[in-house]
Amino acid sequence: MEVTKSAHSVYSLKYHVVWVCKYRRRILNPALEVYLRRVLPKLLRSMPGVEIETIGFDQDHLHMVMVISPKYSIAEVMGRLKSQSSSELRKSFSWLKKVYWAENIVWSPGYFVSSVGVDEEVIKRYVEYQGKQDSGQLRMEL
Repeated sequence: MEVTKSAHSVYSLKYHVVWVCKYRRRILNPALEVYLRRVLPKLLRSMPGVEIETIGFDQDHLHMVMVISPKYSIAEVMGRLKSQSSSELRKSFSWLKKVYWAENIVWSPGYFVSSVGVDEEVIKRYVEYQGKQDSGQLRMEL
């Protein structure tokens, strides 16, 4: 398990996130995929400690594995990222105005999120191991 150390915490927070295109429209063609792979990490620069580890696309939705620092709420990160990426997409791909002519939107309002992490047995071993190792415990192999 890889952990991240910040000024006031040590964490390993990874999330599986799914966004769906509004009305399940099949707009995520290869050009939009390339564009989103480039733009989404740039949009995250304003949120240190948040990064996309991997991203995958289907025609009407995308999946991401993200690291989100405990400094930010998941809702805050999703709200910013979805609204800014929607705006960037509509600026760069004018044909989206024809697909979503009545609304200035690309993504459905909600999202799916689940935590990704170690299983219960690994956590139990970690808790039991506490106090039996010196300050090198952050490098402990789980």
